[in-house]
Formats: sequence, C-alpha cells, structure tokens
Amino acid sequence: MKKYILLLAVVLSTSSLFAQDFSPVDKSPLDASFFPADAAKRAFRKGVTEPKIRVLYSRPSLNDRNIFTTEDKKKDGITVYGKSWRLGANESTELLLMQDAMIGDKLVKAGRYSIVVTPTEKEWTFHINSENDGWGNYSHKPELDVVTVSVPVTMNDKSLEQLSITMYSPNKDNTVHLKTGWGKYRTELPIVLR
Repeated sequence: MKKYILLLAVVLSTSSLFAQDFSPVDKSPLDASFFPADAAKRAFRKGVTEPKIRVLYSRPSLNDRNIFTTEDKKKDGITVYGKSWRLGANESTELLLMQDAMIGDKLVKAGRYSIVVTPTEKEWTFHINSENDGWGNYSHKPELDVVTVSVPVTMNDKSLEQLSITMYSPNKDNTVHLKTGWGKYRTELPIVLR
C-alpha cells in the first residue's frame, strides 16, 4: 500500500510540473543597450569597463506598417505625431544612469528613469521621467518629467525593421549619444556624464 501511495505521489508531482505552461515568445523582445557597448561582458573580457548607462527596451517590428500617422487610426500607423510614445513596446523604456549626467541643460542624478518620446515630423521630444515600471506610456505623468529635451530627426537611406537603440561617444569623451533608429528615422540624444 505504501508503494502505491508513493507511486501516486510521484506521478501527481511530475504531472503538475508539466501543467505549468510558458508564455509564448513575445513579438517585441526585450533588449538592452549599454555604454560602453561591451560593458555587459566585463566579467570575461579584459579591458572592458563597468557600464555607465544602460537602456532596457522592447523592440517592435515594422511588419509593413507605417510608424507614424497624423491621426489616431491604428491601421495607418503605430503611433501618432504629437502624442507621447513609450519608445518601444510593452513595458516603459528604462534609462539607468550609473552616474550623474547632464541631459539638455539639467543635471540628472544617477538612478532609474523611464523614457517617453513625443514625436513630430522634424523633432522628437524626449521626456526623462522619474516614474518606473509602467506599461507603455499610459502611466506617463508630465509633472514627473525630470528633464524634457527636443532633438532633430534625420532620415536614413537604410530602413531598420526593428526599433534599435545604441550608445556611443562620437569624440571618445564624456559625451554619449543615445541613438534611436526605426524605419528610416534616426535621432540622437546627447548625455554628458559627470
């Protein structure tokens, strides 16, 4: 009898393991961008320094859609000119500063922030916001913006299928450009490390 009870317990415990389903793969996978770019590999690569900035964001794909529209019609575009946008998909895009930095004309203390963008045809306004862990830009409260900076938009010949964010220092100094690209749109937000 004890053998049957033990066997039943084993069968029930293994069947409950298989009952846990995994979520399907997200259409907009989460990605990370670091400055310096190889900072995440510092544990096993010599000469790589610790990260100074990290951006976590989800990477939506174009899938033959327009990015922007002038009207709030989903079939015409992914987001609307003049309305705040989460700069990605899913959770709010996160900016982690490992040290204080100047963004625009304001000193931003080291810490976690969300990035929300208000796009227009000629410029994108970046809102660095103190609220974190929101979904999209639905929780964006302008009164919590730490700094708001507008940067010009340029167009590139090469179209990027997925939203991409990278960081680099054009002059190899303490000025880092947070470069965003999607479709043919490109922007660069300067961040000056202190």
